[in-house]
Amino acid sequence: MNREQLLRTLKSYRTPFEEEKSFVEEFIALCEDPLAFSRERKEGHFTASAWIVNKRRTHALLTHHRKLNRWLQLGGHADGNDNLMEVAMTEAREESGLISLKLVDSFIFDIDKHLIPANSRDAEHFHYDVRFLIEAAMDEPLTISDESNDLAWVNYDIIPDVVKSNDSILRMLEKTSKSEFVL
Repeated sequence: MNREQLLRTLKSYRTPFEEEKSFVEEFIALCEDPLAFSRERKEGHFTASAWIVNKRRTHALLTHHRKLNRWLQLGGHADGNDNLMEVAMTEAREESGLISLKLVDSFIFDIDKHLIPANSRDAEHFHYDVRFLIEAAMDEPLTISDESNDLAWVNYDIIPDVVKSNDSILRMLEKTSKSEFVL
């Protein structure tokens, strides 16, 4: 999914979630920026994430992010790669050590715009996160990356307690918990 395909997909993207609907036009506009997939765009840039679930849709793989000190889905910066599906799969492999990753669908699963706090290297900025639904086997060994404090398969029932008020994760959880969203 290159820049042009991403733009076409975003233009036809439909969601029943109001917050997600509010991001679509900004994502479309960002596609036009030559630096959209680069950290050089200081005010914000595209990232890609993997919502990794088991085949039975009872658990999601979450990482305890070292810098943000929160449980999140796996993902990262595009670093110039405009194929966000490829970025999501690469980040999922690098951050989990999983080999059995299977892209459930080539369509965008979720989008989210969120603020990243300033740190020693970067000023406060936005991540325009494009997410893909990925399946993996829970019995495969996990490898914790340098970017994480921990990595765990979390039962759907306790994800709300683990992620607290992270609405975007709760939205992805809802999408994989309800039959109308399950592919």
